Amino acid sequence: MKKIYFIAAFLLCGNFLFAQMVKNPVSWTSSTRKTGDKTYEITLVANIGSGWHMYSQNTPDGGPLPTKITFSKNPLVILPSGHMKESGKLEQRFEPLFGVDVRQYSNQVEFKQTVKLKANVKTSVDVAVQFMTCNDRECLPPTTRKFTVALK
Repeated sequence: MKKIYFIAAFLLCGNFLFAQMVKNPVSWTSSTRKTGDKTYEITLVANIGSGWHMYSQNTPDGGPLPTKITFSKNPLVILPSGHMKESGKLEQRFEPLFGVDVRQYSNQVEFKQTVKLKANVKTSVDVAVQFMTCNDRECLPPTTRKFTVALK
């Protein structure tokens, strides 16, 4: 319940602050690599600005919004269930604001997922990443970035 009040208050106050200055501390890149017959590895890389961090997909309940990555359905693509593999320097620490140990990344985090095509065709898959970033003074509202990743 504390989390809901915090996020609501933050979003309300945040709108006034962001009307004056929009911050975007995370830049993203995406790529694909063919790893076998009809098999591709999709990679998303978040480059996180100095002093900022973003949260793991495995952030515990009661904490900040975990990173969530979703794939749009494509009838030509077999998508595995579960989280994408994430790699980077994982930091785990107690966050008094949330009252839980949070899992976060600074500088850079990489997400990878293997997908398989049902046939040898050229297609693409749409990916949406929802994430939250904070520094030692503030947290930004959750942001969603969308990608279209070609599989050819």
